[in-house]
Amino acid sequence: MSLIGDGLDKAVQKAFTRPAPRSAGAQMRYLVKKLGGTRPVARMLRVSQRTVERYVKDQIKKPRPDLAARLEREVKARWQPQIRARARAKAASTGGIVIDTRARLGYTAPIGSTDQDRVRHLTVALPPQHAARLFDAQEQGATDVRLREIAAEALREVYFQDGGRRAGSLEEVRFTDIEHLEFEL
Repeated sequence: MSLIGDGLDKAVQKAFTRPAPRSAGAQMRYLVKKLGGTRPVARMLRVSQRTVERYVKDQIKKPRPDLAARLEREVKARWQPQIRARARAKAASTGGIVIDTRARLGYTAPIGSTDQDRVRHLTVALPPQHAARLFDAQEQGATDVRLREIAAEALREVYFQDGGRRAGSLEEVRFTDIEHLEFEL
C-alpha cells in the first residue's frame, strides 16, 4: 500500500477490541470462513488449494516469510470491520486525528518570506473534516501522492495558518522526505 495509507490503517487497528489470530492455522481458518472456502483463499494468497487445506488442519504450521506477511496483511485487512468502521466514523465526525511526523516541510508564499524547506517534527491534532477527507480518499483507492497532498493541505490550514489566524497568503505546503509518520485516533 502506501506510507500514509498504512499509517491510517495502523491507527484504526489500535481500536480493535480483540487481537487478530496469530498462528498460521488460525489465520487460514479465519480467511476460509470470511471468504467462504479454500479456493478463494488460495487464489488471494497465490498458493494451492491443498496448501490452504493443510494449514486449516494444522498439518503445516510455519509459512514461508512472504506467505506469512501476505497472510497477516489479509487477516488484518478483514479483522473486526464494524469496529474499524466505527473508529473511522468517530474520527471523521467528532474526534479528529493526530498526525505525528518528521518530514521536510516547506511552503509557497509571497516574495520576502522564508519559505525554504526544512525538516520539522510536528505533532498536530487535525480536525474531523481533515480526517474524513483522508479516510474517504483512502477508501476510494487514492495513491500515496494524493494522500500526501491531502495531509499537506491539512497541515497548511491547521499548523501554518492556525485556522486562518496567520499566514493567510500561504499558497501551498510541500510535505516530502517523510522520515517518520504515525496517526492516532
